[in-house]
Amino acid sequence: MTDTPTCRHCASPLTRTFVDLGTAPPSNSYLTADQLDGPETYYPLKILTCETCWLVQTQDFAKREEFFSEDYAYLSSASASWVEHARVYVDEMISRYDLGKDATVAEVASNDGYLLKHVQDKGIGCYGIEPTTSTANIARGKGIDVVEDFFGRELATRLAGEGRQVDLTAANNVLAHVPDINDFAGGFAILLKENGVSTFEFPHLQNLVDKCEFDTIYHEHYSYLSLISVQRIFEKNGLQVFDVEELPTHGGSLRVHAQRSDTGQRAVTPAVTAMIEQETSAGIATWEYYADFQEKVSKVRDAAMTYLIDARSKGLRVAAYGAAAKGNTFLNFCGVKRDLIDFVCDRAELKQGKFMPGSRIPILKPNALYEAKPDRILILPWNIQSEIAKQLADCESWGAKFVTFIPEVQEFSSAELQKAG
Repeated sequence: MTDTPTCRHCASPLTRTFVDLGTAPPSNSYLTADQLDGPETYYPLKILTCETCWLVQTQDFAKREEFFSEDYAYLSSASASWVEHARVYVDEMISRYDLGKDATVAEVASNDGYLLKHVQDKGIGCYGIEPTTSTANIARGKGIDVVEDFFGRELATRLAGEGRQVDLTAANNVLAHVPDINDFAGGFAILLKENGVSTFEFPHLQNLVDKCEFDTIYHEHYSYLSLISVQRIFEKNGLQVFDVEELPTHGGSLRVHAQRSDTGQRAVTPAVTAMIEQETSAGIATWEYYADFQEKVSKVRDAAMTYLIDARSKGLRVAAYGAAAKGNTFLNFCGVKRDLIDFVCDRAELKQGKFMPGSRIPILKPNALYEAKPDRILILPWNIQSEIAKQLADCESWGAKFVTFIPEVQEFSSAELQKAG
């Protein structure tokens, strides 16, 4: 008999399953041609809900190093809209928090330097913290100082001891990626200067549930976050949330602003209370809110498979765009293979020439679309569908239509997709 898992924050027993997506390989573990003749490691992808602190989380079956390896292939700079989002963020934070040339900014999970390059361009001191060698080396190639390690209290203490405390930390789409969320949050209270600020961006759990964005679930995402749960986690680890913003990124995200509980002096804005009230009203702190999610996910899968099988029966050729982690969750849960989707195109050179984990669909350069001229192009990273539609507008010259499956099957022209995005 297996032991009952416990909450990664409050250690309460986890007895409620939010959704079970079966088994899948790590979503960013892309295969080389040589690996196609070998086995892949699959892990259960089961998500549980804590009824004490309401942190939604994976049931863990592997160490973080399995998911964030030295050849990690996700590059933030591959998305022009995300790079622009980072540029705007840097401008806003410099203005709001009056960061001058004597300030220091650190980004945790700095990836390929997509954000810190903008800080660097402003003449403000900065450094990144990034555990994956592949992305850290790209950032170093841009002249950015990178501490290659996983972040937590131990690393924060060492950096603070070296005189490297900071005025601002950015942590975009990383809070969900850490197995020990208490240790991670506690590190920011150590790394910040007395009146420093930490900002965290993460996909909002409420959007995941309400819009059935189940493909944002994968092993590398250990937690699925609401403000209710984040506020509790931060309070226990030396941080105080003083502001929150809603963002359109990644299907709907929150940006939380936090300060040290012991020295921070910023007043809590009404937006914090309003968001807590919104989540409470929606039912995020009740099991009933989560109870029928599995059924909703199954309906999306069934509709998508019906569409793909029907396309094949009609002789339509289907390709996909965007070898994103969310796409791998979707393909593996649905059981899609190369008999239904010929290939996937992606702009990231680290992914080109490799194969999608699990489905083993080949990843090609974007020009493969213009050579093959598929009838349907499935947009896997639907969160940047407008950006992709602009890139691929010429595909309509041979009559191709764009398709998305989340939260329901929809066909678009390029103009319609840009408008929908």
